[in-house]
Amino acid sequence: MTAVQDYAIRGTAYQGFVRAFACVTTDMMNEMQKRHQTWPVASAALGRTVSAGAMMGMTMKNDSDKMTIRVQGDGPLGQILVDVESGGRVRGYVQNPVVDLPHNAQGKLNVGEGVGQGTLSVVRDLGLKEPYQGSVDLVSGELGDDFTYYLTVSEQIPSSVGVGVLVAPDGGILHSGGFIVQLMPGAEEQLIADLEQRIQHMPSVTQLMEKGNRPEDLLYRILGDSLKINEQQPLSFHCHCSRERVENTLRSLGKDELQQLIEEQGSAEVICHFCNEVYQVPKPDLEKLVQEAN
Repeated sequence: MTAVQDYAIRGTAYQGFVRAFACVTTDMMNEMQKRHQTWPVASAALGRTVSAGAMMGMTMKNDSDKMTIRVQGDGPLGQILVDVESGGRVRGYVQNPVVDLPHNAQGKLNVGEGVGQGTLSVVRDLGLKEPYQGSVDLVSGELGDDFTYYLTVSEQIPSSVGVGVLVAPDGGILHSGGFIVQLMPGAEEQLIADLEQRIQHMPSVTQLMEKGNRPEDLLYRILGDSLKINEQQPLSFHCHCSRERVENTLRSLGKDELQQLIEEQGSAEVICHFCNEVYQVPKPDLEKLVQEAN
């Protein structure tokens, strides 16, 4: 059977009173897990944030639009940062990828304790004078609840977010994905009650994905035949770091600092937070940058 490539979908239901998204992010999470060597709790936290970001990113209209999600908790994982670019290009990292915690009371990975208390903030750069920024306190640190709260309170769209990551015994990612269901103005109380019941009683995202459910199946389970899928977008891990960007950053340090770097270390090693790519800059290249620096 051919493996499902990562993608996200967007749809509407019930005469447009419901807007919905769903995604599979297994491939890109395997890429990030390998690059950052994340342990299971960190993989689950990063994967949940990546899936939420990938779906929220589908609302971006222009090629240059960008979104940054920052989960800043006081738990052992530290900061989680995810960047989403228009077109489904995603990158992200966890500050402390090597965290081991006992399972929670439900026998699952204890993401809530790993994240702790703090804030969830989203910056949307839509090419306007000022980027839009919203921030809320974390509700549980489990992240699905936190994104539900963020969208409902900060972006004022009543929402339900389900995200999940299933980690293999060897640390690889078996399944990663999720859904967002949002109510538009004018939705009737009975519809809201019905949707709440369906979401409350459905199995977890990872249980459904284990059984072969695709993003479409997740939404059909909640919304039934009223669902109309309007868009499908491929998702991919993408980091825009490069040798050129590294040299520009070093050049911006200025002559004195570069000269000091040469004298003290002889060369430079720059590691990208987002993809863990290592850039070695030998002494001759640093000397050239000194000549080019202001």
